[in-house]
Amino acid sequence: MRSCLMWSPGLMPCLIEDILDKYYINISCRRNRTPFFVYRIMKKLLSTQALLVALIMGFVLSSTMVPPVSAAEKLNSSNPSGETSSSVSPIKTIGIIGGVSWVSSLEYYRLMNQMVRDKLGGLNSAQILMYSIEFGEFSKQERLAGQGDWRPLRKIMLDAAQRLKNGGADFIVIASNTMNSSAEDIQDKVKIPVLHIADATGQKIKEKGLKSVILLGTKYTMESNFYRDRLEKKYGLKVILPNQADRDYINTVIFDELCAEKIYQASKEHFIEIINRLVKESAAEGVILGCTEIPLLIKQEDVRVPVFDTTAIHAEAAVAYSLGQSSEHHDK
Repeated sequence: MRSCLMWSPGLMPCLIEDILDKYYINISCRRNRTPFFVYRIMKKLLSTQALLVALIMGFVLSSTMVPPVSAAEKLNSSNPSGETSSSVSPIKTIGIIGGVSWVSSLEYYRLMNQMVRDKLGGLNSAQILMYSIEFGEFSKQERLAGQGDWRPLRKIMLDAAQRLKNGGADFIVIASNTMNSSAEDIQDKVKIPVLHIADATGQKIKEKGLKSVILLGTKYTMESNFYRDRLEKKYGLKVILPNQADRDYINTVIFDELCAEKIYQASKEHFIEIINRLVKESAAEGVILGCTEIPLLIKQEDVRVPVFDTTAIHAEAAVAYSLGQSSEHHDK
């Protein structure tokens, strides 16, 4: 760059050229070298006055051009509250109560982010808060619950939900079939919507036109009414359970193997045998993997009837609710 130290008739073009040099060098250092290279080429071809006119026209045109809108920006542009998009996002924040166990919580997180990316494209991902419960202490309290005292577990679940609400979650997803037994309690006391896993699953089965399904899960999920009654009364399904010995076996595999991320072929084969036997004996049309760890062991290709993976179904319902594409599954 030249220095203009004295006033002369050519001083103004010189000053303009000096200012433009500094401006485009600054841009190339901070953001993008492309404008600087274009400017250097134009400078060789045009006089200073013509260069200034061309640049001014370029600024005017660029300020009036509207950039393309991504799928996520289109979603954020619809704001029913009337507030500016910079102050509020219509994408609801998912609050996940996880850690029961962390193995399935990891799958929830992966699925939700993949689903949002597939729906919105680009680098978009799910808007998530997760509170991960310490499973060692939780499992001790769960044994007390098995003896009839659910108060310690309910306290843990309510505390987790309150923390998520305080952190900015718009609704709650409990990453555990068994602990969805706390859904109504959380919704009533914490005053936040809860997407019940049995509702998401029941709706999916109903869409498939099935009438009778096998339910596999923890002993509590299989034997208590909170899950089975919801499917039967709300969705008109016939729920078929394994016998007592099979329920005990399934429960043992869930807690001693799957929650510890131990996958054994012998356990897989036994699960498949239980499913096939129930299909033959009761003419069941499908099977609910009613524990968020069971999909780690059983896949659709393992059995001949439709498999309902509650982890994937629940994650899908949460993403739809977060993006404002569904409101069917929150606990009522």
